[in-house]
Amino acid sequence: MCRGGSHRLASGPGRRPGHGEAAVGPIAVVAHRRIGRGGVPFWMIKVRTMWGPGDSARKSGWMERLRETSVPASKSEPDPRITSRFAALCRRFSLDELPQLVHVITGEMRLVGPRPLTLPELREHYGESMQEVVSVLPGITGLWQVLGRSRLTYHQRRRLDVFMVRRFSAKLYFWVLLRTPARVLTGRDAS
Repeated sequence: MCRGGSHRLASGPGRRPGHGEAAVGPIAVVAHRRIGRGGVPFWMIKVRTMWGPGDSARKSGWMERLRETSVPASKSEPDPRITSRFAALCRRFSLDELPQLVHVITGEMRLVGPRPLTLPELREHYGESMQEVVSVLPGITGLWQVLGRSRLTYHQRRRLDVFMVRRFSAKLYFWVLLRTPARVLTGRDAS
């Protein structure tokens, strides 16, 4: 709650507060509700790069918790919620993912594994594979990040996540880990 009992939903840089809103700057970090190992939900943090109308959010200090976030079925089209060059740069080079290192330190994630998804994404796109994918810790990077990123469909992403869970080994872990910097630094296949 902001001063005076008003609640502000950050909706983008340069937005002026309306009637009844507190004059605070845009929130730089957001937390998305994702499903972790064992189906346990957690708040995955990211640098905020998107602003859209109707974000259902709750401000908590320096972070904004986005309860419901719509995720497009395909990330190959330009996203209108990315409203600045800085945000586009963060997305292209995955700089918005860096705060997730905190989750690696706390044991909620590991560097390599299936990406943590929302419950609606898991239900709609992973179906019977959902339980298998959430049986392991999610990762900051994984097979679909190094083999196609945003150009892949959910069907392809699910197949790669299931393959990673079933065939997980130290060799696969390091193969993905060593290929991630090149993929990220080139910005190839990023949304």
